[in-house]
Amino acid sequence: MTSGTGARGPYRISIPSRSDPVLQPLVEGIGGPLGRHADPGRVAPQVFTVQRVLILLTVCAAALAVIVKNPCRVEGWSSPDYFYRACYSDWTELYQSRGLGEGVLPFITPGALFEYPVLLGLIASATALFVTLTAGGASPGVKSLLYFDVNAVLLAGIWILTVLATLRLAARRPWDAAIVATAPVIILSGTINWDLWAVLLATAGMLAFARDRPLLAGVLWGLGTAVKLYPVLLLGAVLVLAIRTGRYRAFLGALAGTAVAWLAVDVPFMLRDLTGWRYFLTFSENRDAGFSSGWYVYNALARQSGGAPLSPVAINIGAAVLFALACTGIGVLALRARRRPRLAQLALLIVGAFILCNKVYSPQYALWLVPLIALALPRWRVVLAWQLVEVLHWVAVWLYLGARTGGGAPEHNLGLGMYAWAVLAHILATAYVLVVVVLDVLTPERDVVRRIGIDDPQGGSFDNARDRFTLRFGTRASGAEPARIPRRSPRRASGPAAPIGWHDQTGALPAPADDGDGPVPLQPPAPSPRPAEDHQ
Repeated sequence: MTSGTGARGPYRISIPSRSDPVLQPLVEGIGGPLGRHADPGRVAPQVFTVQRVLILLTVCAAALAVIVKNPCRVEGWSSPDYFYRACYSDWTELYQSRGLGEGVLPFITPGALFEYPVLLGLIASATALFVTLTAGGASPGVKSLLYFDVNAVLLAGIWILTVLATLRLAARRPWDAAIVATAPVIILSGTINWDLWAVLLATAGMLAFARDRPLLAGVLWGLGTAVKLYPVLLLGAVLVLAIRTGRYRAFLGALAGTAVAWLAVDVPFMLRDLTGWRYFLTFSENRDAGFSSGWYVYNALARQSGGAPLSPVAINIGAAVLFALACTGIGVLALRARRRPRLAQLALLIVGAFILCNKVYSPQYALWLVPLIALALPRWRVVLAWQLVEVLHWVAVWLYLGARTGGGAPEHNLGLGMYAWAVLAHILATAYVLVVVVLDVLTPERDVVRRIGIDDPQGGSFDNARDRFTLRFGTRASGAEPARIPRRSPRRASGPAAPIGWHDQTGALPAPADDGDGPVPLQPPAPSPRPAEDHQ
C-alpha cells in the first residue's frame, strides 16, 4: 500500500470515536460503546458511506450558515443593524456600495475599481450579472437578497467539494474531513466573503500534488491566488521539502503551473486597464491596519493613550520582516527535524504565520486554516479549542464594529479594552495550533497521521523519499535513488473493505525508505488485545 490518496491497501480506515479521546465519550453517549466483536473500517456500510455522511453533514452546516444570516435576509442589510444581528456580509455590502446592482461589473466595466484580486472580481461580476438577468426589474432590496442567496448556494457546492478533496487527501483517516464539514468558523464566516473559493482551489491543488501531478497543482494554486493571495504560500512548503529531498522537479512544475495560471487570468486585465488592475495592490499597500490584527490593536491603544501610532509604511515593513523571519524559522525547523515534516504541516505553519504577521485580519481568514488543520493536526481537542476562541472573536468583532458606528444601545456595544482581549485570544489560539504542529514535527511519534508506518499522504513525490540535505546531519552526497525492495501484493483480509470516498482501491506496499527516522515498516504492527488506535 502507498500512503498516498486513493489507495488504502491493507489498512482499515481510522475510526475517530476509538482513536480520539474527545470524540469517544460523545459518540458512546449517543449510540453506546462499540462492541468487542465489531470490525470497524472493514464492514461495508452500504448506503451510509463516509463520503455520503460527510456530504450530508456539509449540507446541514451550509443550511445553518444561511440561518445565521436570516435576520438580515428578513430585515435587510443596513448599518449598524447587521453588526448587532451578527449577519454582516461583504456580498450584499459590495453589491450595494460598488454599484453591482446598477450594472457596474468589477474588471469588466471600464474605470470600475475593486479592492480584490481579478478572479474574485469576476466571480462577483458573474453572480451580479445572473441577478440582473433573472430579477432585473425587482427592487434593490430584493436583488440584494437574491445576490446573497445565489452566492450562498454556490458556497454550499464549493464547501462540499472542499470536504471531498480533504477526504481524499486524508487517506486512511477520511473522517478527519468532518472537521471541515462541521466547522463552526465556516458556518459563521463562510458567507462573509468569497474566501472559500480560494480554500477549494488550494485544497484541490494539494490533492493534485498528492497524486503526483505538480503542474496541475500549480495551476489550481495559481487560480486560487487570483482569488485570494494565500494559496501561493503553499509553494513555500513544497520548496522546503524539495531542498530536503533533492527532488526539485515537483517544485518547478508547481511553480510553473502557478505562474502560468495566474498570468493567464491577470495579464489580459492588466493590459486592458492597468489602473483598475493595480487598485488591489495600491489599496492593500496604502490602507491602515485592518480590524482584528495585532497591528490595529497596537495603533488603537496608542491613539487612546496619546502615543504615536504606526504608519502604513512602517506596518508594511514590520509585517514583511516578521513574516520573513517566521518563514526562515519554519525552513530551519523543516531541515533540522529528525524526520522530514509532512507537506500539510509545513503549509499550516506558513499560512498560520502569514495570518499572524499580516496587517489585515478578517473573521473569514480562519477558513484558510480549516482544511490544513484537518490534514496536519486532526486532534479534536485542539480543533475545538481553536474554533471556540475564533467564535468568541467573531462575536466580539460585530459588537465592536457596532460601537464604532455608534448606532446601538451602550449595553450592546463592546469597547476597545474587551475587543483587544478578544483579538489577543485569537492570536494566542492560532499560535497554540502552530506550536502543537511544531511539537509534532520535533517529535514525530506524536503525529497521529504517521501511525502504522505511513509517511506523508499529501506529499506526492516526497512520500517515502530519502533525505538529501538536512541541517541536522549535513549534506548527503547526491547520487542514485536508494535501492527499493520489489513491490509485492498486500495480503487481503477477509471481508469487503468500506469505501472511503470517490473510489476505493488497493495498491502495492512501499519499500522501506531512509527519511531520517529509520525504515518504514512494510506491514502494520500485529494486532494486540487492545489496539492503540481504532482497531487497525
